Amino acid sequence: MMSSKRLRVAVAVPQGPPFLERLLRGIADFARPAGGWTVTRLPEAMGTSIQWLRHWHGDGAFAFISARADARVARKLPFPVVNLSSVLPYLGIPTVAVDHVRVGELVARHLLDRQFRRFGYYGAAGIWYSQLRRDSFRRAVTQPGGECAVLEAQPGMGTRTWRDQQRQLERWLSSLQPPIGIMACSDPRAGMVLDTCRGLGLRVPDDVAVVGVDNDPIFSESYEPPLTSVSRNDQEVGRTAAALLDQLIAGAATPDGPIFVPPDGIAERRSTQTVAVEDPDIAHAVRFISAHLHERFGVDELLRELALSRRSLEYKFRTCLGASPYEYINQVRVDAAKRLLANSSTMKLAAVATACGFADVRRFRIVFRRLVGMTPAAYRRSSVESPGRIESV
Repeated sequence: MMSSKRLRVAVAVPQGPPFLERLLRGIADFARPAGGWTVTRLPEAMGTSIQWLRHWHGDGAFAFISARADARVARKLPFPVVNLSSVLPYLGIPTVAVDHVRVGELVARHLLDRQFRRFGYYGAAGIWYSQLRRDSFRRAVTQPGGECAVLEAQPGMGTRTWRDQQRQLERWLSSLQPPIGIMACSDPRAGMVLDTCRGLGLRVPDDVAVVGVDNDPIFSESYEPPLTSVSRNDQEVGRTAAALLDQLIAGAATPDGPIFVPPDGIAERRSTQTVAVEDPDIAHAVRFISAHLHERFGVDELLRELALSRRSLEYKFRTCLGASPYEYINQVRVDAAKRLLANSSTMKLAAVATACGFADVRRFRIVFRRLVGMTPAAYRRSSVESPGRIESV
């Protein structure tokens, strides 16, 4: 019999980042049409050291260089090496990685679109990719006048370190004024934020909205609430890295700097499905709309829920959200429909309309076309042609 209490479960196994497996799939995508490569991988390897390559004879290699000692080894090898890591700043070794600056900008826009004006960044001290994401995120949210608090923890997690970092995170979150949108440098760090918010009684996403990076569906969907995360476009990173190594083996010159591949979008989940407003009546209205989105309701139901006059409700909505209640409800319904259409190629339009609270498919098409500029079917086709633009769980 299942317990009604939510269990907390640790996964204490050596970490094999899912993004690396996606990178390897991208490398394989390139290698197959090129005639195939014979790939050597060290059995039972749990770390990232490349010392063993000193005794290997081949044409080229991919590496995850996270230590300067390995960078020195890579420079002395008699074959080209393409680095897939952004732990260290660029050290002159050919490097292909996700565009970390664009990652920070994507998260900033996602939270700004949800009306947040106070922000936080939770990162890892001394890690290059975390620094790049931090700086671009902070720059993007402060440019329009937002505030951004930063907490950076020391990387590495022993038992004592984890406990100390939890306490540090508790103190930091307690010092911030809700509502606030927080970017974490990775999904595991974002998971720590979610866990700490729960312990402090902070509501996610109403008090604190949280975004991670990596979009590992297994972990992102196991958090409560499920975690919004940046999809890194790892397979394209792998294909780009493979093409670069192929060119280097053929004698091409080493690039002047890292090659950065743009991320392919944000997978939106419940950890950011909110709008940040200070007015308690509008905050209540936003929560009501989100909770009842699958139902058929309108402005009259909102008036009964909030016990406000129609004039007061209209004024508050336009002041806080820049739209009338009717316009806002339709926009939220259409946004939900867009996520469903992008996430499923088989869900019938009638089912999408019902799930988003539209009276029928005809009404759904009319409202969708007015707000999006194309029909639901055309939008679905465009999402298939440009995957990663909008995802949702």
